[in-house]
Amino acid sequence: MIDVSVAAVVLVAAALHATWNAIAKAVPDQLALLTMLTLTPMVCGLIALPFVPVPAPAAWPPLIASALVQSAYSLLLLRSYRFGDFTQAYPIARGTGPLLVAGAAAVLLNEPLLPGQWAGVLLVSVSLASIAFTRRPTHDDRKAILAAALTGVAIATYTVLDGYGVRRSGSSIGYTAYLFLLTGPLIPLYAVAQRGRRALAESVREHWALGTLAGVLTLVAYGLVIWAQTKGALAAVAALRESSVVMAAVIGVVVFRERLSPVRIVASIGVAAGIALINAIGR
Repeated sequence: MIDVSVAAVVLVAAALHATWNAIAKAVPDQLALLTMLTLTPMVCGLIALPFVPVPAPAAWPPLIASALVQSAYSLLLLRSYRFGDFTQAYPIARGTGPLLVAGAAAVLLNEPLLPGQWAGVLLVSVSLASIAFTRRPTHDDRKAILAAALTGVAIATYTVLDGYGVRRSGSSIGYTAYLFLLTGPLIPLYAVAQRGRRALAESVREHWALGTLAGVLTLVAYGLVIWAQTKGALAAVAALRESSVVMAAVIGVVVFRERLSPVRIVASIGVAAGIALINAIGR
């Protein structure tokens, strides 16, 4: 069972995550935004280096692997937003994560869940995924669904890597700082290769403010989750984090004027019920 304070921290992280994803969806030049989004935490990581512990040697393999997977995750997420609605792509991307994380945590990290907790994780995953399938998929929808599903696999992968790495690093703050430091250059290098330095610089100047804001939100949200992973069971933290999908549904209706159908309302209730089930059953 997750402590109340840990649960509150994860819920704040979920709200911040949904917000920066909405910014990424809203900005037309998403690659330029993503460039600033990754550079901002990298700069913060550089500033923090003299004040945070260096991760222990055992943490470096998962740390490096997580940086690579998170870069792939960012590019897949942008592709899903390019072809799909916010309230379609985001739930699929986030909804595939908890069940995969639960399975991996049980096998790799010796964190088996009780039957009732498995039921909660399954209910969260099914409810989140069902939010996306409220209409017959078009050609673009299928592209978005595939990209979003692969994004979910990436999310589960880096969640397990970080859960493993941070527990061996000796410091959640140090792990987070070095993670953003390693991740920071990868997307900008990719963007320069795609656009060229001059064209990218012009686009970044246009979107630097929103990109910086999204980067700060990313940094805070991810740092909070990394801390929570040191305090609670990995699968339960991952599932609670997916409450961001309910928040994203509200953003989709209010900001993007996307229709919240009865199916998505029921699915959102299922998310809340699944999270309650996970946290109500002790370990």
